[in-house]
Amino acid sequence: MGKIFCLMGKSACGKDTIYKRVLSEKSLSLNTLVPYTTRPARNGEQDGVEYYFLTDRQQQELERQGKIIELRTYHTVHGIWKYFTVNDHQIHLERCHYLIIGTLESYRKLQEYFGREFLIPLYVEVEDGERLQRALNRERLQPDPKYQELCRRFLADDEDFSQKHLEEAGISVFFQNKDLGSCTRDIIAHIKANM
Repeated sequence: MGKIFCLMGKSACGKDTIYKRVLSEKSLSLNTLVPYTTRPARNGEQDGVEYYFLTDRQQQELERQGKIIELRTYHTVHGIWKYFTVNDHQIHLERCHYLIIGTLESYRKLQEYFGREFLIPLYVEVEDGERLQRALNRERLQPDPKYQELCRRFLADDEDFSQKHLEEAGISVFFQNKDLGSCTRDIIAHIKANM
């Protein structure tokens, strides 16, 4: 049976870059599970690659059809943004392994839906000052930087990924992203060991 490897961490810890590097490791043969969101796409994001970008009406229709596995709602400075996972037949655990980017909340909901034995956490950490600088650098590149949302998200991460919540989710392995290459190699080795 396959596993779902869930890459998690606070904002600007390097998840997106690590995700792309791990997926490019051909020996792993990992499939992707593209999440859904109602937030606007960032500059450079493509529908169906980082996320499926839907309207609130489309999200509500999927909910009515009973296809949403887990849904998180965030009250941002730009309105309500939703992130969710859909049972849209992307997952075939009987024959494939998957790599996804998630939150602690989505990780736990996926555990409930598929079973704890099928979810493997990959938790990435970066020192807070470095993480804040990375987030600021990334936001400056956007056509319409959303600094208030960056600050809200940065502060919310402390609660969302508190030590207590990590322990409750059973996460005990941490990957330090001080050096991207080293961190990526450690994660690849951990995935191979858990396949």
